[in-house]
Amino acid sequence: MPEIAAQREDTRTLVLDAALHLFTDRGYFATSVHDISRTAGVSIGSIYHHFGDKEGLARALYATLTARMLQLIDEIERQTDSSHDRARELVTRLFELTETQPQAMAFMLYARHREFLPDEPPVCSSRPFARMREMLSRGMARGEIRQMDAMVASTCLFGGPIRMITARLDGILPHPLPTYLDEVWACAWRAVAAS
Repeated sequence: MPEIAAQREDTRTLVLDAALHLFTDRGYFATSVHDISRTAGVSIGSIYHHFGDKEGLARALYATLTARMLQLIDEIERQTDSSHDRARELVTRLFELTETQPQAMAFMLYARHREFLPDEPPVCSSRPFARMREMLSRGMARGEIRQMDAMVASTCLFGGPIRMITARLDGILPHPLPTYLDEVWACAWRAVAAS
């Protein structure tokens, strides 16, 4: 039984990786289940068995990437205490992820999810982004961050770093994102810091 479960997980991983690559490279609508099957090296029947259809596959990919982001936030919150340290570590990790997993970041930030996953919230309303706002709201309650609307605080603190991520994904920035971290962070934190 453990072998069968491992094979199922391997197949799911192959298919999700292939879908991520193709959806990011070609777009959701220009990618067929046949394309994913060829790229993953699995049968079309396997894809339908595990995911139902292409929309089910896209939903599973979105859920997988969202869950990874939530795990990252959980880990950061366990390892750090202050809002400053939590938010800086999050920006640091997002910059690192952009360098090591650019397709995952591109899918999360660029894919027009509402076009092919109409029941999912817009990415800025997804659970990871809501958690980022909650992190800042707690910082306001503790007096570490100036009192303001949580969406405004989130935009001020994370908007610049996210724009740097998209600039890197677009090939505009010539150097890896960690090169810019200190400068970007100083500007972002100054926008929201209580003192």
